[in-house]
Amino acid sequence: MDSTRVTEHPTSHERPQPGAGPADPRGALLRTPEPLPSAPATPPGPALPAQTRAGGVPAAPSVPLSCAHAQHGASGNQGGAPSPLPAADGTEHSQPAADEPDAHRPRPVPEGGIPVQPGAGQDRAPALPGGKDRRKGGQTPLHGPMPMRRDGDRLRFVGAATRRIARGIDLDEIVMGLCRATVPTFSDAILVYLRDPLPVGDERPTGPLVLRLRRTDRIPQERDLEDGILPVPVVESSGFADRSNELCEVRPGGALAEVLRGVRPVFADAPAARAALPELLGDDLTIPPGQRAILAPLRGRRRVIGAALFLRRPERPAFEADDLLVAAQLATHSALGIDKAVLYGREAYIADELQRTMLPETLPNPTGVRLASRYLPAAETARVGGDWYDAIPLPGSRVALVVGDVMGHSMTSAAIMGQLRTTAQTLAGLDLPPQEVLHHLDEQAQRLGTDRMATCLYAVYDPVAHRITIANAGHPPPVLLHLGGRAEVLRVPAGAPIGVGGVDFEAVELDAPAGATLLLYTDGLVESRLRDVWTGIEQLREKLAATARLTGADHPPPLEALCDEVLDMLGPGDRDDDIALLAARFDGIAPSDVAYWYLEPEDAAPGRARRLARRALARWGMEELTDSVELLVSEVVTNAVRYASRPVTLRLLRTDVLRCEVGDDVPQLPRLRQARATDEGGRGLYLVNRLARRWGATRLSTGKVVWFELNRG
Repeated sequence: MDSTRVTEHPTSHERPQPGAGPADPRGALLRTPEPLPSAPATPPGPALPAQTRAGGVPAAPSVPLSCAHAQHGASGNQGGAPSPLPAADGTEHSQPAADEPDAHRPRPVPEGGIPVQPGAGQDRAPALPGGKDRRKGGQTPLHGPMPMRRDGDRLRFVGAATRRIARGIDLDEIVMGLCRATVPTFSDAILVYLRDPLPVGDERPTGPLVLRLRRTDRIPQERDLEDGILPVPVVESSGFADRSNELCEVRPGGALAEVLRGVRPVFADAPAARAALPELLGDDLTIPPGQRAILAPLRGRRRVIGAALFLRRPERPAFEADDLLVAAQLATHSALGIDKAVLYGREAYIADELQRTMLPETLPNPTGVRLASRYLPAAETARVGGDWYDAIPLPGSRVALVVGDVMGHSMTSAAIMGQLRTTAQTLAGLDLPPQEVLHHLDEQAQRLGTDRMATCLYAVYDPVAHRITIANAGHPPPVLLHLGGRAEVLRVPAGAPIGVGGVDFEAVELDAPAGATLLLYTDGLVESRLRDVWTGIEQLREKLAATARLTGADHPPPLEALCDEVLDMLGPGDRDDDIALLAARFDGIAPSDVAYWYLEPEDAAPGRARRLARRALARWGMEELTDSVELLVSEVVTNAVRYASRPVTLRLLRTDVLRCEVGDDVPQLPRLRQARATDEGGRGLYLVNRLARRWGATRLSTGKVVWFELNRG
């Protein structure tokens, strides 16, 4: 602080104060901390341009201060009449008195310019060529930011800087806010070191304390002058970072550890800082002598999490004692903001991981259908929600397509969604009809709580029959895009949402022609504050039809590109809810690629199964698989007829692989076991496991199906 600064007494803004006129020495001391040079008399004529702030804003002349306002400079009013007080953004709080004849008379310009405040030069008209202010014609100063000479300057700067820091949400925004708020107003350069890794909450860090250089900003050392006007300083991230240490391990008991433990900022010329800075920066970086650097530890809620170094060039005035308080305030706000940002980042990570694990990582590749999906979290709400989608392979080469939406946006909604999705997978494994699956989901939702509501659409596609069976529980209807480009909203009974209880669900069976695309979605795609559900569904139908016309009537649009086109229909304000999207392209299985037989449960069934399989392979030109197929079919059919009481089914499917399915009415699933040398049986599934590409067994409501696949060679 300036040695000549004295306590300022509050004065009125309405009338001049005695003893504060230009001729009063006491008034001159109140107006400026340094004596002003004598100014030559101003001849009559146009008013002189006023002194301007950095950024081209004229600085109003100063008067004795009140407790609510602080000003700089000397007053030029005759009789000590107060000048209009400038606000922080350059506006005037009051107007000159009506009886003041020389309200716009030019005032002498003080030596000490008003320091640039955060945001100076923003939202202001640029300077005209020749140094004239665009709005008031003032001259643009040719010097850089000047030191803050009054407590009011520091208070305004700290207030603006902390607001800028507080605007940040994540770690990088907060650190950038600290750097941009202090350079060039408070310092010429800043280096911000943070602990690596940053501790989260109350967790105790393990290992030594390591500081990593997170960011460094400075004023460019060379500035281009255009027409003699100094441009607004541009902050760039270079310079000190090129020479300073990127990583610094703090030695226990060392000088740097002592400074960080002390928490309070210190000047670079303090004994503790002189020994700590080489440890932090390395020996190659030289700090300007004197009080031109401040080392400020960053302490969060529990521990020191980093340090900030503020530097000024030798040509700039050195830091003052009160600048330590400014640095301490900035460090405190930044450290607490970083602490909260780390906690927020951890919560966001947990939410993202929860949402990711609740949704399928990859979609299966069932026979006769291609799948694509998208999930978008809500843009203005929680990062997690209750929307989900799923594709579950079923016996008989069928596939279950599921999409649902739990009401609400929270971790609880995501947890309920996960439980309902798991229940749907379990029920699908039992091969229950779609309406029965929704009925059991409704019961499960009621067991989870009385207010657990969800909508769900469950569809089963059979590629052999080219049919799809759909049951709905209060969900938006699906849209079917035909091969010719016609998009149709399927007429599916709406039903009641899951969790209502006591409601029967109805299933409908529809044609699913080859080349058609079924689109299942949640209401976030079609409903928003700007449109209702049915308007959005109509827009979706038109979007699908327009996309199909681009590829022609004989070629369906690519599935992934179709999903992207559908999401492009979302406009501003349409992301109020999360979105789940599942698209299924029906390829089907041609009747010529299917062979199906019934076998009576008798001893001759395995031999008949071998002959039927051999004929089918010869018809398909796959004789090279005859030996393997005959052996495996014989073993699986033998196990089936041993316990079955009804006819056994045998089906061969020719797709990209050869698939064999054997069904019976026994619900017990076969288990693979290691047969002993003296056992006469127990080797059938061992042979299937060794020779087949894949195999499995699925329980049905009427029994089970054992299947295996072989490569086509």
